[in-house]
Amino acid sequence: MMRGVTQQTQQPRRTMLLDTASLYFRAYFGVPESVKAPDGTPVNAVRGLLEFIDRLVKDHHPDDLVACMDADWRPQWRVDLIPSYKAHRVARETETGPDEEEVPDTLSPQVPVIEEILDALGIARVGVEGYEADDVIGTFTGRATGPVDIVTGDRDLYQLVDDERGIRVLYPLKGVGSLQLTDEAWLREKYGVDGPGYADLALLRGDPSDGLPGVPGIGEKTAAKLLAEFGDLASIMAAVDDPKARLTPSQRKRLAESRPYVSVAPKVVKVAGDVPLPEVDTALPRTPRDPAALDALAARWGLGGSLTRLLSTLGS
Repeated sequence: MMRGVTQQTQQPRRTMLLDTASLYFRAYFGVPESVKAPDGTPVNAVRGLLEFIDRLVKDHHPDDLVACMDADWRPQWRVDLIPSYKAHRVARETETGPDEEEVPDTLSPQVPVIEEILDALGIARVGVEGYEADDVIGTFTGRATGPVDIVTGDRDLYQLVDDERGIRVLYPLKGVGSLQLTDEAWLREKYGVDGPGYADLALLRGDPSDGLPGVPGIGEKTAAKLLAEFGDLASIMAAVDDPKARLTPSQRKRLAESRPYVSVAPKVVKVAGDVPLPEVDTALPRTPRDPAALDALAARWGLGGSLTRLLSTLGS
């Protein structure tokens, strides 16, 4: 339950959901590794993420902010359906918990620091066992009663875009100073689909970065044309059995041969909307939850102006 996201009689609350790993990866590669703590440990991802959050809060004024985390970046229930799902990104398989993802050596140690800082600031941080951050974002989005800004470098979340509900994706182009505001108009112009249609498009097209094979011979343009013609994935697959449907012989053959994939892929591609979220206060903090811990972290990791500016923004 989101205590911070409550229905207001006047202005609805604006929620911002951060795909945290996506943002700290971008911070890591966007800020030089020469940015280090006093002991010489790289903190480029840490400081870069603080700068990102500062800019996002300054520019978009959320009432509620949640840092959504990957408690499981490759959930077994997705792998059971499509074994190739993210398989190429596994660094080490484990028997007792989630497989370890391939992450740059100097980024991994920064992640616990990021988590400690978010907790000391009082920024809600939510990850749920067995689910990816995308699923946490999807569930928070479904429960929100006001507009939602989803900040991510992952196009998979375009499927949540909904103009009627004020749900859009802020996709970083360069840092977070340059964001692509993804709404239904942008999706239709770029891909010819709306939010839910993007999930069908991605499923048909496939996604090598996630290990999704797609339907052989059905690329992005063909997938968009099929969706424009038939409306959705279910209707496309129904057309395979209709000799009058306007499918080329090769399209009909490839879609028919891909039925086993198409039957399971929607559950893999679509973000979950039923994650058991913990009860958490999502309200944007104006003052740190644990000032003493934050002071110690600032000194230990040399957070300097990055943290000072964010605290000033939160307090304004």
